[in-house]
Amino acid sequence: MKMIKWTSLLTAAMLTFNAFALTLDEAKSQGIVGETSSGYLEVVKSNADAQQLIADINAKRKAKYLSLAKKNGITLEQVETLAGAKAIEKTSPGQMVKIDGQWRKK
Repeated sequence: MKMIKWTSLLTAAMLTFNAFALTLDEAKSQGIVGETSSGYLEVVKSNADAQQLIADINAKRKAKYLSLAKKNGITLEQVETLAGAKAIEKTSPGQMVKIDGQWRKK
């Protein structure tokens, strides 16, 4: 009986923790994270959750960019530049973008 209660409490605690985790959309809409011309996300305002979030997303982006570069016979830098331009173009109004080293609200 006690084992079931602890398992239930642990599960509930994990669900609660996940409910408070920052999503990319939330981070962008709150101005915590922004897109850059390099094709990667950066933190605009210091936030521990955002640091982990962008580290995970940027690692996935880099893997995809490397795959695209190899597939298309171009450099990683070329893919990053194209992806950065596209990400900035698709960024919603009011969210942050970094252009020429400066954060701006789109």
